[in-house]
Amino acid sequence: MIRGSQSIQFEKAPYLISSGSIVGKKEGEGPIGNKFDIVGEDDLFGEETWELAESTMQKQACLLALKKAGVTPKEVRYLYGGDLLRQGVATSMGTEELHIPMFGLYGACSTSGEALALASMAVAGGYGELMLAVTSSHFGSAEKEFRFPLGYANQRPLSAHWTVTGSGAFLVGTRKSHVRITGVTVGKIVDYGLKDSQNMGACMAPAACDTIVQNLKDFGRNEMDYDRIITGDLGYVGQSILFDLVKKRGRDIRNTHMDCGMRIFDQKTQDTHAGGSGCGCAATTLSAYILPKLESGEWRKVLFVPTGALMSTVSFNEGESVPGIAHGIVLEHC
Repeated sequence: MIRGSQSIQFEKAPYLISSGSIVGKKEGEGPIGNKFDIVGEDDLFGEETWELAESTMQKQACLLALKKAGVTPKEVRYLYGGDLLRQGVATSMGTEELHIPMFGLYGACSTSGEALALASMAVAGGYGELMLAVTSSHFGSAEKEFRFPLGYANQRPLSAHWTVTGSGAFLVGTRKSHVRITGVTVGKIVDYGLKDSQNMGACMAPAACDTIVQNLKDFGRNEMDYDRIITGDLGYVGQSILFDLVKKRGRDIRNTHMDCGMRIFDQKTQDTHAGGSGCGCAATTLSAYILPKLESGEWRKVLFVPTGALMSTVSFNEGESVPGIAHGIVLEHC
């Protein structure tokens, strides 16, 4: 049923049946490195380019999620996937061999939320019993796409994020599991006019605030109704801004907030500055760290809010601002 102005509460909530996560070497050395399904020995995963490596990660993450559930690709009705590269080539190349009807998505680093929202809406609407949602990012391909190729060895400001090399895939359907997607809050584009592409936390924080506050309003909840309110990749800079913005809206999430970009790396020992980012950041953290806590019942209800900075090399070079977007996914233990 429709809730408020931006949310949906599912009368027959779909289940998050299984997931798969694969990350690079640096992510494997981080605080939750032992929780990922696969950690690569290097960041090429046997390929010759960063882009092909990202495609390989997507394929392996999908196959992992399917294998855990004992499902073949032919049984999946639709696939919702995306990445950070132009025209979504990592997704199209990575999922090609699966032969699953596909929707290619782009929501920057919020794409995992977009994919999960659409997959769950399709299942709840009766358009199929199994849907697959997958996203990925790669430090090497993202730096080449949006900033400077790694060979330039440019200096990164302290506000910069480290793009996560990783992919997370999720099987959503009617088959019972211990986690259900009970609702979604679709985010709006929020633009505060910021133009610093090296400070994505500041660019994304207003959108995260807007979606979180709207979710609470639409569902008639308060902050403590969730065990955790989890953003995708605001990092240390973005988290501080988020707290201030939410406070101005009459809410306080300091006691329940967690950020995937702050969880996946150790800021002090791994030199990741503001924290992790990329489509793979929220997706792999959800698969490896968040879902197990929901499955065990340690957490009963979580608001998962992947955040994205909507920019391209063209918009940046033409001096445009960097708007943000965030999608809210309500996950509950059952």
